Amino acid sequence: MATPKALKSKPRLKSPIPIMILLCITAMALLFLLSSMDSTNGFTFRSLRTKTYLKKNVRQHSLHDKYLYWGDRIDCPGKHCDSCEGLGHQESSLRCALEEAMFLNRTFVMPSRLCINPIHNNKGILHKFANATAEERWAASSCAMDSLYDIDLISETVPVILDNSNEWHLILSTSMKLGARGVAHVEGLRRLDLKEDSRYSNLLLINRTASPLSWFMECKDRNNRSAVMLPYSFLPSMAAEKLRIAADQIKTLLGDYDAIHVRRGDKIKTRKDRHGVERSLHPHLDRDTRAEFILRRIQKWVPARRTLFIASNERTPGFFSPLSVRYKLAYSSNYSHILDPLIENNYQLFMIERLILMGAKTFIKTFKEADTDLSLTDDPKKNTKIWQIPVYTLDGEGS
Repeated sequence: MATPKALKSKPRLKSPIPIMILLCITAMALLFLLSSMDSTNGFTFRSLRTKTYLKKNVRQHSLHDKYLYWGDRIDCPGKHCDSCEGLGHQESSLRCALEEAMFLNRTFVMPSRLCINPIHNNKGILHKFANATAEERWAASSCAMDSLYDIDLISETVPVILDNSNEWHLILSTSMKLGARGVAHVEGLRRLDLKEDSRYSNLLLINRTASPLSWFMECKDRNNRSAVMLPYSFLPSMAAEKLRIAADQIKTLLGDYDAIHVRRGDKIKTRKDRHGVERSLHPHLDRDTRAEFILRRIQKWVPARRTLFIASNERTPGFFSPLSVRYKLAYSSNYSHILDPLIENNYQLFMIERLILMGAKTFIKTFKEADTDLSLTDDPKKNTKIWQIPVYTLDGEGS
C-alpha cells in the first residue's frame, strides 16, 4: 500500500530559473544561426539574393514620366529597313538611343522585337511564307527583345518600357489628346537642344522617327569620349536572366580558362578587281585567324595546357584542332545539354558566348578595339574601304 500512496503524492515544482536560462540560450543560438546564414548567403546564395533584389527594385512608371521614342525597328530609319543589320550595329543603335534617354532624363520606349540577320542565324526560325502578310514575315524573322535582354535590369540604369506594353498604348492615347502639348516629331536636332529648349523638354513624348539616319548615326562621333555615357560592355552584361544563368553554368564547368573570339566568315570575303586580282578589306585576317598563326600569336599570353574556350563563326569542322597540341579546347557545342533546350536563335547563342568570353582569365579578341586589348590580328576593325591583296604568309607575300 505504500507504493500507490507515494504515486499519488503531489509532485514538487521545479524552479523556473533553469527554464528561462535554457530559453535565452536557445534564442541566442537561433539569432546566431540566422546571422551566419545571412552572411554566407552573400556568397553561397548570391544569385538567389540578386533575383529577390531585382524583383523588389523593378521600376514603377507613372504618368509623370516623360518618354523618348525612336521607332519600332532598330534598323529603321536608315538603309537597312528592308533587310537587317548585324547585332553589332543594332546594339550600337540601341546604346545610342539609351544614351539619349539618359541625357534627357526620359523613359526609353524600346522596340518589343529585334530583327535577326539571316547571315548570323542558322537555327531555322527564318521561315519562308509565300502568301504571308508583312506582320507574319516580321514575326518569323525577328525575336522578342526580352528574350535577349533583361528589361528590368536595363531599367536600373535607363528606365525602359516596351512598345507592346499597356503603358505605351496609354502614353500614345494621352499624347494624342494633348496634341501639340503632348508630342513633338523632331528631326535634325541635337540632344542638347531637346533638353534645354522648353518647347521640347516639357513634352510628354519626343518622337525621333522623323530622322532619316540609322539610329547609331546619332552617336557616330565618338571622338569626345566624355559624351559616351554607356560603355560597349553595357548591353552584353544586360543579357536576359536565362542566358546569364546558362553562361554561369558553363563558366563553372570550364573552371579556370582563357578564351579567344575568332571572327572570320563575312570579314574574310574577297572580291576581284578589274584585273581579276583578289582583294580584301582585311588583308591579313584570313591568315591571322588560322590555327597555326593563332598558336604562334597567343603563346606569349596563354601558357601551355590551359583550357582555351573558342567562340567563332568559322563552320569548317576541325578548323581549330591544331591548337590542341598546346591547349585543351572547349566550344559552346560541348555544352549542348545546357544550350539546346534554351537557344532559339544564334543571337542568343552569341550573347551567352560573349558572357563566357568576358569571364575568361585572358581574353583575346579578333581585332584590337582598345589600347589594352589583346588581338589575333593587327588589321583595323573599322572598314577602311581600301581593298588590298590578301597576305597569307609570314614574309608578307601573297598566296
